[in-house]
Amino acid sequence: MKIASTLNHRAHRICDFLSQLEDELRIKNYILECGSTVYDYGVKAEGGLRAGAHLAEICLAGLAEVKIVPGSYGQSVSVYTDHPIAACLASQYAGWQVKSDEFFAMGSGPMRAASGKEPIIREIGFTEKPDVVVGVLEASQLPNDDACESIAVDCGVSPNSLRLCVARTASTAGTVQVVARSLETALHKVHELGFDLNKVVSGFGNAPLPPVAADDLVGIGRTNDAVLYGGEVTIWVRAEDDELADLVGKIPSQSSNDFGVPFKEIFDRYDGDFYKIDPLLFSPAKVCVISLNTGRSFRAGEIRDDILQQSFFN
Repeated sequence: MKIASTLNHRAHRICDFLSQLEDELRIKNYILECGSTVYDYGVKAEGGLRAGAHLAEICLAGLAEVKIVPGSYGQSVSVYTDHPIAACLASQYAGWQVKSDEFFAMGSGPMRAASGKEPIIREIGFTEKPDVVVGVLEASQLPNDDACESIAVDCGVSPNSLRLCVARTASTAGTVQVVARSLETALHKVHELGFDLNKVVSGFGNAPLPPVAADDLVGIGRTNDAVLYGGEVTIWVRAEDDELADLVGKIPSQSSNDFGVPFKEIFDRYDGDFYKIDPLLFSPAKVCVISLNTGRSFRAGEIRDDILQQSFFN
């Protein structure tokens, strides 16, 4: 589906507006020596709930709404969009490991479409060549000049055309933006299962907001558990019933052999390497797929309150 402007330009407009609200959002803006602009949403800056929701919307290129709403654990993070493939897979999916001397981050946001190096970007056909590039980094420190220059080269822009929004997992904003990935995980799983993404029309996701952790490793565990064991997603598609009946049971996280224990235990088991973990695990706990052709809905999965209690409150 065609979008009126590039993903990066959409995200840049949001960044530009929010940069004027530093005090309100408790964020901080920096311009590095190389010319790149860094927006601190939760590394040195305090950030907050509102900053986290905006950060998630930047990650989604402004093509989805993110809200903090009442939930079973006090609050939950909801996300919905009528452009699910562009918002979630071309932009939000954390498919870029950013590495340079003394810096590491999980990279997401529309900069991925500008780089175009990930197989999934090429497969869904969302590469673009914008003159300004926006990325979101999950990192424990702010990026240095080397990291920014490397990203800019990969995206085909000069460093002064790069905008990076950063939050550590163990921050309020960082926690919100990770938990806002419930729909993205379901769509990525649908893609991995070989379903035709052109049939996906709209999507909604919701997952509980865990307590902000004292350190990033615990934060990674809690935020992933929120989606894997507490996330609920609905996807509207134009497909026939037999196709959806076969698909829906394969989407939830329980289809993985790694399912059933807190994510931190799984993460430790694989030496802290996301890419060693069974990719079938990364999906929400419960899924509903609705056929716009027939009006029937198909459901699978379960919420695991026992694991959420262990993860969030122990």
